[in-house]
Amino acid sequence: MSFTFATDNAIPVHPVSALDYIPREKLREIQLHRLQNIVRYAYERQRLFRRRCDELGVRPEHIKTLKDIRLLPFSKKVDLRDEYPTGLQAAPNEEVVRYQCSSGTTGKPIVIPNTMNDIKVWQQGVMRCLAMGGVSANDIVQVAYGYGLFTGGLGLHYGAEGIGCAVLPISGGNTDRQIMLMRDLGVTTICCTPSYFLHIIDEGHKKGIDFRKEMKLKHGFFGAEPWTEEMRSKIEEYTGLVAHDIYGLTEIAGPGVGGDCEHRTGLHIFEDHFYPEIIDPETLEPLPDGEYGELVFTTLDRTGCPMIRYRTRDLTRINPEPCPCGRTIRTIQRINARSDDMIIVHGVNLFPSQVESGLLSIPEVMPHYQIVVTPTGALDMLEIKVEITPENFSDDMRHLEDLRKRIGAAVKSITGLTATITLCEPHTLPRSEGKIRRVVDLRVQK
Repeated sequence: MSFTFATDNAIPVHPVSALDYIPREKLREIQLHRLQNIVRYAYERQRLFRRRCDELGVRPEHIKTLKDIRLLPFSKKVDLRDEYPTGLQAAPNEEVVRYQCSSGTTGKPIVIPNTMNDIKVWQQGVMRCLAMGGVSANDIVQVAYGYGLFTGGLGLHYGAEGIGCAVLPISGGNTDRQIMLMRDLGVTTICCTPSYFLHIIDEGHKKGIDFRKEMKLKHGFFGAEPWTEEMRSKIEEYTGLVAHDIYGLTEIAGPGVGGDCEHRTGLHIFEDHFYPEIIDPETLEPLPDGEYGELVFTTLDRTGCPMIRYRTRDLTRINPEPCPCGRTIRTIQRINARSDDMIIVHGVNLFPSQVESGLLSIPEVMPHYQIVVTPTGALDMLEIKVEITPENFSDDMRHLEDLRKRIGAAVKSITGLTATITLCEPHTLPRSEGKIRRVVDLRVQK
């Protein structure tokens, strides 16, 4: 099913972004048509989905409206591991053109088979994210996400090439070369995890490089880990680029499920391919727009491995107000917390993003920190190690104690917890060339 339409939006629209402005009634027609097709397709080809539907007494013909999606069973990451490697594959082998996998650090990896249709949908999603951020064929894009089984590198690579950009497929690591090529080639767009870009900035500063004066960076597309608005501000302060959030997950399509526009009021979700719901993670009941809960996705046209009502564990809400940019696809609040990332300290639910917000509200603090929880008997000890700027790391004990108190108060005002604050010299805490490990929970280590 296809539609053509005109937009009166004053912002120039890249051709790939046309569906971002589709009238809502037309979008709902597309969604319902695709939902009915994918439910029928999955019911016929995925044994686990068919069995669960049968247990609920639900058949594809029962899906008559979009609201009927609530009749369908949920799916979770454990399903992919239980059905490892290809028990959820719906397309025949001759139609599969690529397998992507996520980390297997907590067990078997998840394996996602992709058809050529899936690859094209994925590429288009990344193209739409880049176009929303203002990237054009004139840009030089450095892709410093990892290539291979991880979806980041290949996703941004093919998306940037689809826009017509010149791509530098450098992958992660070899930071000195990253900096050299970034400067020598006049790279205008960087794509990587926010923690790795901070590492690149650190290493550049050690060499005396002023990113604002010596680099031509205009755009940054960061994802694959939660990061806060405070972190965004730090990145922009250090480099002068505009930092954009790009969202995705391997189970749904890799990066390109959504991203932010020039107004950065939330992440626009490409609803013509990925149908979003918000549910109460305890009752599993759907929540209305504006209510905070767990994000659930249904892939509306993924043929290699359809995911129906997939529980992402990401915590957010669908924004009830339309975005000022004029796009009709809805936005969700930026993802800065996952239920999987939550730790409980003294009976309080704690997310790393809360700590980050408190820390980065202090000007003397650098965006490098680590949360350590140590069992000490009756009460666990919460320690926050944080780097402070070189000019503030001195022998002035009174100044350091004052700084430690201000940091502790800022963290407590957000989390409600009292933490031991350890001030660290610059460049002493661990760095990452991929996803950073913010929490060391010694209670669960053997």
